[in-house]
Amino acid sequence: MTMTGVESVPRDRAIALDRMAVDPPIDTVVGLLAVQAARCPDREFLRFAEGSWTFGEIDDWSSRLAHRLVAEDGVCAGDRVAIMLPNVVQWPVAWLAILGAGGVAVPVNSSYQRADLEFVLRDSGARVMFTDAAHTPLVEEVRVANDDLADVRIVEVGARNEVTQYPAERPGVVMSGETLANLQYTSGTTGFPKACMLTHDYWTRLGWVCANATGLGPDDVALTSQPFSYMDPQWNTSLCLTIGAPLVVLPRFSASGFMADVRKHRATFCYVLGSMPTLLFKQPPSPEDRDNDLRIVLCSAIPIGLHEQLEQRWGAPWREIFGMTESGVDLVSLPERIGDVGSGRLGQPVPTKQVRVVDPQGREVADGESGELITSGAPMMLGYWNRPEDTARTLRDGWLHTGDVAVREAGSYRLVGRIKDMVRRGGENIASAEVERVLERDDTVVAAAVVGVPDELFGEEVKAFVQLAPGVEESRATAEHIVDGARTQLARFKVPRYVEFVADFPRTPSERVSKPALKVRATEHPGTTYDLQPARA
Repeated sequence: MTMTGVESVPRDRAIALDRMAVDPPIDTVVGLLAVQAARCPDREFLRFAEGSWTFGEIDDWSSRLAHRLVAEDGVCAGDRVAIMLPNVVQWPVAWLAILGAGGVAVPVNSSYQRADLEFVLRDSGARVMFTDAAHTPLVEEVRVANDDLADVRIVEVGARNEVTQYPAERPGVVMSGETLANLQYTSGTTGFPKACMLTHDYWTRLGWVCANATGLGPDDVALTSQPFSYMDPQWNTSLCLTIGAPLVVLPRFSASGFMADVRKHRATFCYVLGSMPTLLFKQPPSPEDRDNDLRIVLCSAIPIGLHEQLEQRWGAPWREIFGMTESGVDLVSLPERIGDVGSGRLGQPVPTKQVRVVDPQGREVADGESGELITSGAPMMLGYWNRPEDTARTLRDGWLHTGDVAVREAGSYRLVGRIKDMVRRGGENIASAEVERVLERDDTVVAAAVVGVPDELFGEEVKAFVQLAPGVEESRATAEHIVDGARTQLARFKVPRYVEFVADFPRTPSERVSKPALKVRATEHPGTTYDLQPARA
């Protein structure tokens, strides 16, 4: 289907959030699967590179695998079971089997090396681990090197026909929406990550809210390309379990091939975040760009300067959705809110959430003034696993403190930056995100990361690490061109003094640039830094 405009979500299908039922009718992930397997067993549910599976097939496979976990691996209610797999169908099957057995899933990034894996296994207390032949040697190395991890049991997930000896009915484990489902590790930008304790209600409610906000239904097709160990493919799975629609899972994100896959699979919905929109837009335009079935794209951090162009190029609404691993979903811009396009606004709170913008003393600030965004309601993590002090700092008096600086305007919210991601130059506080957005508007820039570097006079100066588009020369002239463009859009004190070009950025699992890792890399392997502001201002 060729799209002819951005008004592609039928208005009778999108449900205004203020009219949405507050609670999802089914409060467990395995309950959602059971209902869809009974209602439409032959309808496609999961589509991977290696094949396609129906709701009935996944229900059967995960139920039998759950019995295997109980019978052979001794998994009991509350036991933690790790998953270290790439994007293959066995990932969601293992997740659903763990939950069906009453266990708690511990997703592990499949690119982790020894130190990261040791930490997650030790911190979570997982004693069973789903993995494959490619990762088994690493797990064995960790077991041999650590006496306290020697009893971790490895389960290599095979094909569906390898568990046919176990019952097809799910184990009779009692669970509810409040039952712990995941220990979901956060990005860990300032050290080892923390595990968010997420319940079944967290996942079912997240899928329910997103389904209602977008008006998606059983005739839609969702597509994801992030590693399944991240939270986003998991909430996409919950979304598809809610609406009874298929989820297409790509092996990985590829900017050059993503939209071709959208067309190939006739995807009507996808979620992208971080640098993905910019990388997609900077691909060469094609006459096929609008030849797709997209009805809506949800995104976190749509580049303001590209927002309208993204919509026009691919002929579908791109709308912001805001949340964290800790809080699931807090704000969403509905498809009909065309006034949000290019504004940087994140939309309104979902019905089960309250949102405030407060000063350091916790007092709500006036419209137009910046403060910390805090949120309350459901979905919400129970806290950080084995981190009571971190939990107490983040969850205070029923409110989750996001660490994001925001402004309330026009009945919506706009992010300004992160409390800990500010450059303090003289008496001015500069939000790194604001400078980064301006730099990324330049056609020669793929992505930018702004940090503060020590300065004797001002305390800190603004430095920009810049990833250039293919074929653009790394030179002083290029740095001057980029910064000169920024001068027309930023206050003088916000304009970067230093520019260093990089081939890529170290990133967190949530696709944010890991600035601590970037600074370490720049110190250990410094590149050429161009000083573009020798005259003090």
